[in-house]
This record gives sequence, structure tokens and C-alpha cells, in this order.
Amino acid sequence: MGGMNALASRLVQAVMVAVLIGTATFAMMRSLPGDAAWRIAAGRYGYDNVDAAAADAVRVELGLGGPALPALMQWLGDLMRLDFGNSLVTGQPVIEEIAHQLGASAALALSAVVLSLLIGPPLGILAGLRAGGALDRTLLVVSTGLKAVPQFLMALVLIVVLAVQLRWLPAAGHGELRHFILPSLTLALGLAAVNARIARDAMARIADMPFWRFAQWKGLTERETLMRHGLRNVSVPLITYLGLQFVTLVEGVIVVESVFGWPGIGHALVHAIFSRDVPMVQGTALVLGLGFVLVNAVIDLAVRRIDPRVAA
Repeated sequence: MGGMNALASRLVQAVMVAVLIGTATFAMMRSLPGDAAWRIAAGRYGYDNVDAAAADAVRVELGLGGPALPALMQWLGDLMRLDFGNSLVTGQPVIEEIAHQLGASAALALSAVVLSLLIGPPLGILAGLRAGGALDRTLLVVSTGLKAVPQFLMALVLIVVLAVQLRWLPAAGHGELRHFILPSLTLALGLAAVNARIARDAMARIADMPFWRFAQWKGLTERETLMRHGLRNVSVPLITYLGLQFVTLVEGVIVVESVFGWPGIGHALVHAIFSRDVPMVQGTALVLGLGFVLVNAVIDLAVRRIDPRVAA
């Protein structure tokens, strides 16, 4: 019963997200200064080839001078039929362009999450087992520093060090495994900094509980106690926080894809905003928002599976 209520709640949330994101992005794109027709024409033909005649032709073709409310209502009506409309720049269906770009972004985001989980939680667990020790103090300093560094600055530092100075990795590109490393590492370091602190705090709290000391009193080694009792308890706050990290991940993907020229949905969103491609911006923002709802729904199910007390 609890699972059905949670699912119904997520469906209602998805509908609200769709309406709010569509309305907000439409209003923000309409409020941007400058000539939208000129921007769209520049996106179609290039800034060097656009002129007033091309901008006027685009304005007439797309009816850009019309009232805003009917245009928004039409978009919401099309959305109910799962029609995201066509790009104002390319003329292609928005859903097809997003589907093409989403795969590249999903692969980058997934590799970053996996890498962050391989780096952060193991260090956090080790630090939590020896709370107050040298590793714990070092991890606090390093994780705080990594969390404070903006994504674009982290990307530039890694490019300068690993690509320019050491020449170990390419500074940009797509299609090969080596192209994943720098953008994935850029995203993963910030995520790992948070994961490490969450794992550390959870492990320190668990190691101070009576059941942990009782397990060791029975003769279990620290490793056996960790494997049987510690990891399950540490995983609950880690998995829960992954939903909140999705917001940080989306922001990072937009920045990192732009820096590394990664052909994903974040890079496309930036270009769509510059080109005033309203259907593309609305569709991309909507997919990102619904992705947040989906990730949180999956995390809810995972937490219920790991910790039955949540479903009680």
C-alpha cells in the first residue's frame, strides 16, 4: 500500500513538474532582451550570414509577434499528446534531438556517479572507523576544498594539468573511452567529496552504537562486522543523498559538456538558449526535471528494499 501511495505521489509530482517547468522556461525565454528572430536566424544560417531580411522572414514564418498565452497553451496541449514540438532552428522534432543527445549525457553522468562511488564512500568508511584520526582530518580538508571548487574551474585545472602539461588525456572529444575520463573525473570529484563526508558521518555514528560493539564482543573482526552490519546501514544515507545530488549533477553536466564540447543535452540546452529555440529549451528542461522525479522514485524503492523500516 505504501509503495502504491509513493508511486501515485511521484506521478502527481511529475505532472506538476511538467507544468511548472514549461511555464517558467517559456516566461524566461520571452523575457530575454534582444530580437528573438535575429537569434533564431543566426542559429539557422550563422552569425556571419544573417541580416535584417533573414530575421524578418523568420519572424513572419514563426509568428513571433503573437500573444504569449495562446502559444503557451498550445505547447501544454501538445505536451498532453507527448508532442514536444519542433526546433525553431533545425526544424527537427524536439523529442528526436533530445533522444539523440540524452544518451551521451546519460553515459557521462553514469560514469561520473560510478567513479564518485568508487572514490568517496571507501575513503569515508575508513575515516569513520577511525574518527578523529589522520585520515579523517585529511579527508575533511580535501573534501571541503573539492566541494568549494566550481565545476568550470575544476575542468580547466584538469585540462591544464592532465591534457596540456602532462599530455596524458585529450582536452576534448567524443567517441572513445579516453574522452570520458576528464569530464567524468570533473563531475566525480565534487560528488565524491560529498559522498565521502556522508559515508564518514554514517560510519562514525554506526561504529559508536551498541550493536557494533556487541558484534565485536562476540568475536567478529572489524572487517566482518563492517561487511555484515556496517555497509547496509551506511548505504541508506548514501543512496538517499543520490537524489539530492542529481540536481548538482545536472548543473555540472551543463557546465562540463560546454567546457569539453560534449554532445549531450546540457550542451544542447546552452545553444538553444542562445538561439532562442523555445521548444528546445522547454523540452530539454522538462526532460531534466522529469529525470529528477524518476531518480527520486528509484531511490525511494531502493531505500525501501534495503531498509524495511522505511516502508513500515
